[in-house]
Formats: sequence, C-alpha cells, structure tokens
Amino acid sequence: MSDPTPLGRRGRHASPESPSGVPASAWLASMPSRPPVGDEGRHAGPAPRRRRVEDRSTGPLPGPVAHAGDQRYPRPPHPSEPLPDLPPMPAGAWSRLSRRPDGAADDATVGLGAVPAVPGADADDTAVHPAEPSEWDDADSTGGLEVLGASGTHDVGRRRRGRRAEREHHADEYHSGEYHSGEYHADEPPGGGRGSGRPHRRRSPLAVVLSLLVLAGLVGGIFYGGKALIGLVNPGGEDYTGQGSGTVEVRVSSGDTLSDIARTLVAEGVIASPGPFVDAAETEPAATGIQPGVYALRSQMSGQAALDLLLDPAARQVTRVTVREGLTVAATLTLLAEQTGTPLPELQAVAADPAAIGLPAYANGVLEGFLFPATYDVEPDDTPAAVLRSMVTRTDQALDALQVPEADRLTVLTKASIVQAEAASPQDMAMVARVLENRLADGMPLQLDTTVNYANGKSGITTTPEDRANPSPYNTYVHPGLPPGAIGNPGEQAIEAVLAPAPGDWRFFVVIDPDTGETRFARTAEEHQQNVLLFQQWLREQPGG
Repeated sequence: MSDPTPLGRRGRHASPESPSGVPASAWLASMPSRPPVGDEGRHAGPAPRRRRVEDRSTGPLPGPVAHAGDQRYPRPPHPSEPLPDLPPMPAGAWSRLSRRPDGAADDATVGLGAVPAVPGADADDTAVHPAEPSEWDDADSTGGLEVLGASGTHDVGRRRRGRRAEREHHADEYHSGEYHSGEYHADEPPGGGRGSGRPHRRRSPLAVVLSLLVLAGLVGGIFYGGKALIGLVNPGGEDYTGQGSGTVEVRVSSGDTLSDIARTLVAEGVIASPGPFVDAAETEPAATGIQPGVYALRSQMSGQAALDLLLDPAARQVTRVTVREGLTVAATLTLLAEQTGTPLPELQAVAADPAAIGLPAYANGVLEGFLFPATYDVEPDDTPAAVLRSMVTRTDQALDALQVPEADRLTVLTKASIVQAEAASPQDMAMVARVLENRLADGMPLQLDTTVNYANGKSGITTTPEDRANPSPYNTYVHPGLPPGAIGNPGEQAIEAVLAPAPGDWRFFVVIDPDTGETRFARTAEEHQQNVLLFQQWLREQPGG
C-alpha cells in the first residue's frame, strides 16, 4: 500500500511532498465529507476564499503526468523545497488530519477511489498520459488552483518567456493592421485578457472628431464660465485700455446718475465694466455736470477715456437752439428750421396739431404764447413734434412754479406777451403791467402798436393809419380790452411782472430811444404828448428818417 497522497499547494508554494500533477480540485471532489477541524488558537469559520484564476495565470504545464513514486520521471528540486540542514516546516493542515482509528496505514485510495491521472478521464484510468495544453487551460479543471507539474522550474520560465513573445507578436500584428474589427487568428488562444494578445478596437474618425468637439466645448465652457465667475466676484474690475476705435452713439437721459451712465456705456460696448468709469468720475468734479444728450464715443475705451470724451462739448451730438423772449410762433418755427435743418413745412404741420404737441385745453387751440423762450438741445433723432412738445411743457412748468391758476393762465400769458413786446427791462416791465391794469380798470382802449403790428403780420415800432384800421381782434385801437390771445412768447420775467405790477397811477408810456430802450411814463395825455415828441426826434435822427 502506498503512502497517502497529500493535497497539492497552489502556484510556487506547491508542497514538496506532492510532485504529482493531479489537480487538487479533482482530489478534493472525491474526498468524503469531514467535519472541519480548526487550528489551535484560531476560530473556526468559513473556508478562506479561493483566489480567482485570471487569464494571466500560468496554468498547468504540458507534458506527461507523473504518479507518486514513479521512478521513470525523476523530479528536479522544486524552488519551494526546504534546503538541507534546515529545520522542518511547521505542521500544516494535512499533518493534523486524524489517523485511522484501527491504526492501519492510510491508503491513498481510501475514500478516493482510483484517482485518474488525467483530469476528466475515467476513474479507472490511472495510467500515465501526456497532458494536452488545452486541457489545462480550463480554470474549472483545477478548481481555480495553479498546479505545477513535474516539468520543473525550467519549463515554467520558458513558457513565460514564450507567452511574452506571443503577446509581443500579437501586438505587432495588430499595429501592422492584421487585426480588423475584432477578428482573430485561428491559432490565437481563447479567453482573451492581457495575456491573450486581444487587439484593441480601432476608433472611427467620427468618434475622434466628436471627442475633439466635446473637449473644445469643455475648454470653452471653462474659459467663459471662469470669466463669468470673475465678473460675479468682481463685477466692476474689468477695464479696456486706450482710446477705443470706431464710433458709438450713446444717449445720456435726464436724471441719469454716474452709475446709470456707466451701465449704459457697458451695454453699448464702450467700457468693459462700470467700476473704472465710476472711480474716475468720482475724482472729477466736472463729471456731475454731464448734460443729457447723445454723445459720439468709441468702442472699447478705458473708463477714464470715456469720461474725458463725455466732458468734451464737441462729443455731444446735439444742436443747441436759443429761443429768445418775445418771438412769435412763426419766427420760432423759422429759427428751428434754420438751426436744426428740419424742413419748415414739417414744423408748421406739427404746430397745427394741438394734440401732437400737448397743447393744453385752455389755450383754445392757439399755440402763440406757449413756446417758452429758452435754450433747447435738439438731438439727431428728435422729431419736430418732440421739440415743440418740450417747449409747451416748459411753459406749463413755469406757470406751475409761479402758482398761476389754470383758469387765469391764458389771460396772464396774453398780458405778459404785451409786456414782453413793449418793455426792455424788468423794472419797465412792472410799470407797463401797471399801465395795462389801470387802463383796463378805467375802460380805456389799450391802443398798443405791438398788437396792431401782430394783427398785420408786421414787426417794428411804428404803425400807419391803415395798420390801425385793421379789424383784427388783435387790434387794440379798434377793440377794447385784451386781444383774444398772446401776441408772442413771453419769458418768465414778463410773467412775474404781470403777477406783481409796480404801484403807480400811470396811464401812458412811450419808448423815446429804441437804441437804449429808454421809456417814459405819464399820468396825463399832455405829459404823454411831450414824451411822444422826444420819440419823433429820435426817428428824424435815424438814416432815412
């Protein structure tokens, strides 16, 4: 009876007592069930988990399989065998198995039956067979254990070197184009893995292009996202350099603060962020005097450069028109046409539309007296209606400021227009306003040459008998009381004079020197006639007089 055949160990730690190449799984499968015996000092528990055999495992070695005690196949020393003169290895699990209770020697075949020499063969077939390599490549045949045959370590080294050469060969074939779309050579070992030389699948050009597009999108997203994040963290820190280029028209609205102007400049692409512009403006006292209007700036300017250009009057795209006191509607429209380039017929058509220009109802549809004398900035995109509307609005604002009741506004404007036409100085205006009040109170006709000239569409300081015979309601020689409306556009001083006339009992006045505006006032007709002679003397002294 032969000695019991111990369990083979895995890999390079195979037991020196077991030179046989019989797989351990086959041997263990034929063992009868035994209760687990735990080592001393160690808790009994589930069996240790077996190591999974990967494709890179060595597998069983080819060659004839030797049986224990077979002298035909001498076994070379195994690397894991103990060296001579060394103490024996500690007892393992095999040595702790209990002996047979009858004291007889263990039989290698007891409880096992005949162990086949070749995995998968019939149990009675115990003869030596040359092992086929393909039979040992199946991991199931060894139960996940690596078994070294009797071939020794020399064959193992050669096989490892052979497999490395085979992998390099397959890699060369793949790079040279012998593999296409996952096809393999007929002699390629099955299983794949890192040791099988499986070729990598070639990527299509479309996939490469899509990958590059995705990468470019990620880079762009990071760039612009980072820029936006910086803008959120420090929204006012960015600034361009230099004076910019091109031309950008920017409108500054009435009531805009410096921050409002800065945001407008950012929206129009003039500056990069509000911060640098506001910082520069806060150190420049003149920045608070930026006027509303349209400015010709440039694209991508620094904050300081944009501020400097806004403070330059030449950058403002505006036509400034000054309407002086006493001008009639007809004279005002002609002035606007000349100054702004707007055709006169367009202005006249708009002036005839009370709703378009916002004329108040108490004006009775007559524009005269409501084009307030002031300086107006007409911008390139201003319409004729917008220009005239702003002048009417300015008149209402003046009357509101002077607290003139709406019911009295037409009368006040009519008187103020006469005062504006007859007097030259604020002092004389208040005295002329008193003369009007005294004559109206006495029921005397006003008999004013300015009203006659307005009725005749003339200008000047004198009238003829024919002019004074005009039946127009504006002719104060013919009709008593005030005319139906203003004869011109009075200024604020004339309105104030009407609201607060100078105290006095004058009934007459005449300008004796139109060059200087000197005016004489009289209480009686005789006194007034003496003053008229002085005026006639001035007329004779004039060329052609």
